[in-house]
Amino acid sequence: MENTKKWNCSTAKLQEILRGNEVLYSVIRGVSELGIAHSYIGAGCICQTVWNAQSSYDPMYGISDIDLVYFDETDISAQAEERVIRMIREKFPQLRVPIDVKNQARVHIWYQQRFGYEISAYRSCEESIATWPTTASAVGVRLNGSEFFVCAPFGLKDLFDRRICPNKKQITEEIYLRKCEEWRMRWPDLEIIPWE
Repeated sequence: MENTKKWNCSTAKLQEILRGNEVLYSVIRGVSELGIAHSYIGAGCICQTVWNAQSSYDPMYGISDIDLVYFDETDISAQAEERVIRMIREKFPQLRVPIDVKNQARVHIWYQQRFGYEISAYRSCEESIATWPTTASAVGVRLNGSEFFVCAPFGLKDLFDRRICPNKKQITEEIYLRKCEEWRMRWPDLEIIPWE
């Protein structure tokens, strides 16, 4: 199978693969045109696009949403975040998957209610991405003009090697195992590293 070969895990290869997902790359391009402060498209939609390319699946296979994170500490109100959400909906009215928009400067406000424990306020999107549940999915990308930027605090090797390792900076074992099980059903040849 194609996904058993060694894949180049460079940012150039990542951009090439993402360009092959016309839906996702149109969002990456479109968000760059809106000038949203310190924003990234990231997490599952990025790693799943790579795995789909490696498995010769449809580029959008298994992608249930597109995560857009940004950082604006000047206004951490729900109303300000809602304005960005409305702007995104207006920019992409025909998109077939939802875009999940979150201001990372306000995550600490609602995190305990959703996940059951408190976290400290993030100081940047990059700090937030470094807490995402797995090393393979802790990846954010953005375009600035024609320049392609990648935030990958653990590098891209686990992503391209289809290796799922827990990032224990913030998540619980339960969250990690649930995510692994969900992904394994769609991409059964992922290498899942146990929580230890």
